[in-house]
Amino acid sequence: MSAVLVAAVQATPVFLDRDATVEKVVELTAKAAAEGAGLVAFPEAFVPTYPDWVWRTPAWRDGALYAALERESVAVPSAATDRMGEAARAAQAWLAVGVNERDGGTLYNTLLYFAPDGSLAGRHRKLVATGGERTIWGQGDGSTLPVFDTPFGRLGGLICWENYMPLARAALYARGIDVYLAPTWDTSDCWLATLRHVAKEGRVYVVGTNSFLRGPDVPEALRGGLYGGEDDVLSRGGTAVVGPDGTVLAGPLHGAEGILYAEIDPRATALSRREFDPVGHYARPDVFRLTVDVGERPPATFVGSVAPAG
Repeated sequence: MSAVLVAAVQATPVFLDRDATVEKVVELTAKAAAEGAGLVAFPEAFVPTYPDWVWRTPAWRDGALYAALERESVAVPSAATDRMGEAARAAQAWLAVGVNERDGGTLYNTLLYFAPDGSLAGRHRKLVATGGERTIWGQGDGSTLPVFDTPFGRLGGLICWENYMPLARAALYARGIDVYLAPTWDTSDCWLATLRHVAKEGRVYVVGTNSFLRGPDVPEALRGGLYGGEDDVLSRGGTAVVGPDGTVLAGPLHGAEGILYAEIDPRATALSRREFDPVGHYARPDVFRLTVDVGERPPATFVGSVAPAG
């Protein structure tokens, strides 16, 4: 394994415009690659935006906004995923992008992973939507809790408050994760402490990304009295990169768009685990055991032969 430069992107999506936001992903990925980044990570639900209005409107009173979100969400596969794959291939880098994924009649909060050859390596769907988010997103299952082997270690992650689910973290540790992505919408003062705790607990590099979004970034036709001017900050950011000993390597970045860079050396995770390995010598499987169901759980299973039509 070898070291890599990670680019943690804090940017403003083009609000509820899938194609324009995807083009911003392409542009910023190229910019990061020009600096030598081999891993580029974007925030939670970046394409076409995080549905912040769920915290500002009564439940089910967001029909116009939801309709726009559903229309501009990302199908997998689609032209949008092809375009992001092209960006990864052009950059020769791993690329992780948070999207609103449309699958049938349900939207999911999804983190897409693209390999340097441009292929869609896999996806993680948020297991539990938080509060008002539950009126927007469905739930993922264990089949979308992947890790990926890369030249700089095993890559994976959890979305926002999934990082407060101890068993979800433990499942990733047990899969040997080295580089842990934590895209979020949380801008609280304690979020950096969360990133640092996860890093030191798992002895992993943590790449925490967030959007920067203000009232004027919402098109006037969609504000509906919910959003104000420059002082109305929907997300102030907080993007940061943390090392496996809990040291902050870059950030946190607040109040602006930007890209943070930090070098990740997988040898540091191995050395750190000599002192504390949560799923190795510091585990007690004779006392505690975790069972993780990684099977797909479709709503219907069809068996037998299908009768000819007509």
